[in-house]
Amino acid sequence: MEITNSYKLLMYNDDIHSFPYIMACLIRFCEQEPLQAEQCALLAHSNGKCSVKSGDFIDLLEIHNNFERVNVKTEIVAHESYMHK
Repeated sequence: MEITNSYKLLMYNDDIHSFPYIMACLIRFCEQEPLQAEQCALLAHSNGKCSVKSGDFIDLLEIHNNFERVNVKTEIVAHESYMHK
């Protein structure tokens, strides 16, 4: 078993942006389908945050910067996953 590092992008709930606005951002920046965007928006609202994308740091950094430009709080966090060879 090999341990590899990957990253995920967390989106945080706020009381500023509407659900349709957040959904539009998720569709545009994360290329999510409308149903997935709705579910992520609801999870962020209910839990305070939601993992909206995973992958390489550089790829997530571009998405994070897009969210930052529209004042939606996100954070890139590292997580370990266990991969079988």
